[in-house]
Amino acid sequence: MPSLLQILTQATVHTVIPAGVAFVATNLDDFVLLMVFFSQVPSRFSHRQIFWGRYLGFAALVVLSLPGFFGGLVLPKAYVGLLGLVPIAIGLRQLLKREDDAPGQFVLPELPLLNGQVAAIAGITLANGGDNIGIYVSLFAGQTWAELGLTLLVFGVLVALWYWLARGFVGQPGVRDRLTAVGHRLMPLVLIGLGLFILVDSGTYRLIGL
Repeated sequence: MPSLLQILTQATVHTVIPAGVAFVATNLDDFVLLMVFFSQVPSRFSHRQIFWGRYLGFAALVVLSLPGFFGGLVLPKAYVGLLGLVPIAIGLRQLLKREDDAPGQFVLPELPLLNGQVAAIAGITLANGGDNIGIYVSLFAGQTWAELGLTLLVFGVLVALWYWLARGFVGQPGVRDRLTAVGHRLMPLVLIGLGLFILVDSGTYRLIGL
């Protein structure tokens, strides 16, 4: 019968390390987005909105990746890429917002059960996750229930770690000031560029005739 140390070692090698590598590899670009979000606190977002929006968006990515675990059908990448329209729409709204909008306000329609800013961050996280889904589907495939649970635990911890690292980095002297100075101009362009990249990278532009 294997010892506790052997069980922990096996779990680390076969589950924890692959989960950590998969998360880091698929969330480097999200780290940059998080820093941009933090540069807009408190004018557009609050720390709480960023935190929960990030978790909700990532949870949606995990749900969309679960067919890999259950052995079901996976959405074609081109259709997943339609989520790239979300950051484009948000970015255009920022560029075209009316002059009488409050300065720095991130204008989005309120949802019945979800704050607009939280929904925006969740939507952007989800839209930027096409590659995440492809990797997570493969990662989940063949895992046991225990391994899946451990993988999701690792993901949950790393989402929080990513949040605090980005927040701490933006809080460094000079970094926040520079980001804040250009953030309100940079945000719409970053979002539109991100959306276009997703549409092109996933081949979705063929579906919508771009």
